[in-house]
Amino acid sequence: MQSLQGRTALITGAGAGIGEACALLFAKEGARLVLTGRRRDRLEALAAKVGVPSHIVELDVRSRSGVESALAALPAPFAEVDILVNNAGLGLGLEPAQSASMDDWETMIDTNCKGLVYVTRALLPGMVQRNRGHIVNMGSIAGTFPYPGGNVYGATKAFVHQFSQNLKSDLVGTRVRVTDVEPGMVETEFSIVRFRGDAERANKVYEGMEPLVAADIADIILFCVTRPAHVNLNVVEVMPADQGFGPTLVKRR
Repeated sequence: MQSLQGRTALITGAGAGIGEACALLFAKEGARLVLTGRRRDRLEALAAKVGVPSHIVELDVRSRSGVESALAALPAPFAEVDILVNNAGLGLGLEPAQSASMDDWETMIDTNCKGLVYVTRALLPGMVQRNRGHIVNMGSIAGTFPYPGGNVYGATKAFVHQFSQNLKSDLVGTRVRVTDVEPGMVETEFSIVRFRGDAERANKVYEGMEPLVAADIADIILFCVTRPAHVNLNVVEVMPADQGFGPTLVKRR
C-alpha cells in the first residue's frame, strides 16, 4: 500500500457526494487537497473540516479557459498534483430521446465529457514530466448497461470508459496510472439534480432497497490509488447487492 502522506490530490465536484467523501477520506490518510467546484460556500466548509492543507478553486469544469487558467495558477505546494479525481458530473432528466431536452444533453456532454477532458489535459503533462500520478475518472454502469431515458447520460459515461482506456494506452511506459470507477446506484444528490430538486421523486429511486453511499465509492477510490506503483486497476465496476445489471433490475424489499 502506498501512503498518501505528503501527496496532493485534486478533486472536481468536491462540494458534495462522492467528491466530498473522497476529500474526507484522503485527508485522513494525510494528503494535501485541491478542492474544486461551483459552490464556494460548500468548499470552504469542507476545507475547514478536513484538517489538512487545502486549496479551494471555485470552478465550472465546462469552461475550458477557466480550467486552464485556474489549474495553471495553483500555488506551491499544490501545483504538483499526484492524484486527480475527475468526479464532477451529472445526469439530467429521464425523457426518451425523441422528447429529451437538447439543453440537458449539451450540459451533460459539456460536464461529463468535455469538462473531464479539460481538467485531465491541464494536469497530465505535469504528471508525465514527474513520472508519477494517478487519474481516477468517475464512470457509471450506465455506460455499459442501457436503460430507458439514459440516452445521452449513458453515452457520456461510455465516453469516460473509452477515454480512460485510451489514456492508459498512451501512458504505457510511464508511472502515471488511470482508473475508471463505474458505480451503480449510489444515494447522493445525483437523483435530486436529475429531477431538478424533486426530492420525493428522487427518493423513490432508492425506495425499498439498500443503495451504495458516497463513502463506499470513496473507499474503493482510496484502494485504487494506494496500490503498489506497478499495479493499475483499469476499471472497477460496483453495484449494491440489491441491484442487478442495470438500474431497472432492483430487488425492492
